[in-house]
Amino acid sequence: MSHKRIPKRKAAIAAGSVVALGAAAILLPNANASQDGSSNGAAVAPKTLKATDASDLAAQLQQLLGQAFAGSYYDSGSQQLVVNVISGDNNVVVQAKKAGAKVREVKNSLAALKAGAQTLKAKATIPGTAWAIDPKTNKLAVTADSTVTGAKWDRLTSTVKSLGADMASVKKASGTFKTLVSGGDAIFAQAEGGTVRCSLGFNVTASDGSPAFLTAGHCGVAAKQWSDSETGQPIATVDQATFPGDGDFSLVKYDDPNTQAASEVNVGNGQTVQITQAADATVGEQVFRMGSTTGLHDGQVTGLDATVNFQSETDPGGVDTVTGLIQTNVCAEAGDSGGSLFTQDGSAVGMTSGGSGDCTAGGETFFQPVTTALQATGATLGNGGAGAGDQGGAADPSASATDGTGAGDQAGGGDAVGGSADPSATATDGTGDQSGTGDQSGIGDQSGTGDQSGIGDQSGTGDQSGTGTGDQSGAGANDGSSLTQTR
Repeated sequence: MSHKRIPKRKAAIAAGSVVALGAAAILLPNANASQDGSSNGAAVAPKTLKATDASDLAAQLQQLLGQAFAGSYYDSGSQQLVVNVISGDNNVVVQAKKAGAKVREVKNSLAALKAGAQTLKAKATIPGTAWAIDPKTNKLAVTADSTVTGAKWDRLTSTVKSLGADMASVKKASGTFKTLVSGGDAIFAQAEGGTVRCSLGFNVTASDGSPAFLTAGHCGVAAKQWSDSETGQPIATVDQATFPGDGDFSLVKYDDPNTQAASEVNVGNGQTVQITQAADATVGEQVFRMGSTTGLHDGQVTGLDATVNFQSETDPGGVDTVTGLIQTNVCAEAGDSGGSLFTQDGSAVGMTSGGSGDCTAGGETFFQPVTTALQATGATLGNGGAGAGDQGGAADPSASATDGTGAGDQAGGGDAVGGSADPSATATDGTGDQSGTGDQSGIGDQSGTGDQSGIGDQSGTGDQSGTGTGDQSGAGANDGSSLTQTR
């Protein structure tokens, strides 16, 4: 933090709700991913790349190769970019190999896969369904949640079958697609019927220079004014919100123009991770999600430009379709909506939109790309602030973070200020009451680094049914029984 000191609780939100890295399993630079062996036997060995560099190379190759480019993904095991190209043009293969990619010749072009997605949109826009291009299989990966049964299931599978077995495949998800209200550093709003809870994503500077933050769009359309505690006065007001349609993002401006909103992720227990840039997601890369309900979890990006058909929160018979999302196998639960998705090197990637399952059984979770939200709102990441509160140095991503002394009260959204935690600590005490979200002693289980007792209870927030944002019944218990958007 610099000059004007803001109240601790406000500082916690200003910290960016960016996920508690230290609490997840140790952040490894190399996840266990299988290496595809169908390359062309290049004379030039593929380059070893970080995921962010692989994303940049993929974007360059997409422009260079044109229609021959058929998608790409990051093999985190070998740290190489795998590029799909349409068979038949050896010059294209040579160009891609010279650029440092591992090349794989495939049948389906991106244009053909996108045409297949349009067929799904026209014939199978059913609540509880989702689809995205999977570059690893060179197919459309279609998912149906537990509500897609009977005639709906028949309609979906017949549409998928019409595309051909080499173009699309379908699988069932155990839970339901839903928006997940709650998350990162908790933020609260009062709506008709009760309290709405979401998570702050990333701090940004609005196009007019004012301090602001990004969160989920379905949070922004649910309520206009947001607080950092369940019963506190509003500290920020929604400026723009998109949901459903071309994304799920909101720009929320701090009411106090002197707010110092640091570009960092509050990983809990006095630890932060500096967010240095926004980056596009790459299929196969390891990512980390922070949410106020479930804390820090990690997984891999499994699809891009995903379309998700949520059950409408305002029309019982309708569907809220959102396009352009990132698909992952990272878990999330109610209350994690809007929370931060980022990489080990401090790149902001997305904000939690919704998904199926929970952090016990797992499931799919979808995220709004940060780069798209920044472009649409005209905002820029961070403001160069020295940090919110006294959260000192950046956390060591490989830390287990459990000491957490000085982490503060965290009632209703987190005091979370205090000295920088010892990166080698294991953080289980001193995080305070965090009333309204359960005990959450430590920063939660999150790979065995804490108890997180009571986090599913969310005592104080109720079942959130009738909050004016849809049914959300079970959101307080986090039973994961519907394909929800995490708010």
